[in-house]
Amino acid sequence: MKKALIFILLLCFLCSFICITLNQTTFAASDDLVKSYYVMEYDTGAVLSKYNENEKRPIASMVKIMTLILCFDAIEKGDLKMDQKLVVSETASGMGGSQMFLDANTEYYVRDLIKGVVICSANDAAVALGEAISGSVEAFVNEMNEYAKKLGMKNTKFCNTTGLPGGEQYSTAKDVTLMTRKLLSYKDYYKFSTIWMEDFVHPDGRKTQMVNTNKLVRFYQGCDSGKTGFTNDAMFCLSASAKRKDMRVITTVLGGVNSKARFKKVADLFNYAFANYEQKVIFRAGESIPNKLKIRKSKYDNIDIYAENDIKIFSDKKTKVTPEIKITLKEGLKAPMKADSVIGTISVCDKNGQELCSANLRLKYDVKKQNLLDAMRRVLKNWSLK
Repeated sequence: MKKALIFILLLCFLCSFICITLNQTTFAASDDLVKSYYVMEYDTGAVLSKYNENEKRPIASMVKIMTLILCFDAIEKGDLKMDQKLVVSETASGMGGSQMFLDANTEYYVRDLIKGVVICSANDAAVALGEAISGSVEAFVNEMNEYAKKLGMKNTKFCNTTGLPGGEQYSTAKDVTLMTRKLLSYKDYYKFSTIWMEDFVHPDGRKTQMVNTNKLVRFYQGCDSGKTGFTNDAMFCLSASAKRKDMRVITTVLGGVNSKARFKKVADLFNYAFANYEQKVIFRAGESIPNKLKIRKSKYDNIDIYAENDIKIFSDKKTKVTPEIKITLKEGLKAPMKADSVIGTISVCDKNGQELCSANLRLKYDVKKQNLLDAMRRVLKNWSLK
């Protein structure tokens, strides 16, 4: 009886050991739930983590990141306006997949079409915008490929504006991250990227409910942007960005085995980045910078200056960085000078002299020219000090 009991206990222990081992193996292989990924710090472009980052793969609707870049670029150039109305073609209206259900031969605002692409990955809106900007989808795709070259996307080819299957279309985790980084530079993009759910009212009064395909904008602290993608070939993809304190991170995953896997992997990579790296701001844009600079013939002994953008350094949290601040003035500076005039540059360098960050230096206030009385007072002051 005792032998039988011991045998049963040993058998139970063995089964438990096998189960635990299998579970550990499954957990260890969880990194294989995506085919590739790439993690970048936004300001410096520093690579924080990567895996199969140059493997060419279909990226499905993440193609629309480039579609949006060209839209915002056209708006910046004045070739397209947010409050402009576009007539949606039969071709655009008839697009399958995710859509806003646009009516053919009906006018829609550019703002609403962009919103539809950002929030619910609307294929019909993407085609309508491409046709409006370039005259045809084919011409727009050519522009997409040319712009990709400008961004240094060496392993990317676009065949349409939507990411729907058709033609040899591919990119990589690294290239998609470069593309997302560019999209994040347009301030108007954030007006749409954080919207979770919205009812879009068509000109005829009917409604289409739009729900953001990027769940992390609602469920991950600091995530304010991103683009999903899915087809059977591309599998589940996501390129998203999150910002905490002064650091913004971009993460792209391709080929997730399911939707949950892509969101979890991006969230895990965000967590890794924020836990191990930081961005320290030395001088914020617009704030006065202590200095002993002088401008010839100035009425004032001291001048107020500021950097036109944040001066900051990025590093991992384990490394102690002692930055060197360097100010370089333009030659021949002489009063009077107007406020906001560029007088030089400020830069931060590491111990090896490599520049980490730089900005133009501007005057915070007008610098008036000294008169004769000012000059005499200055001479007397210097004499008394001696």
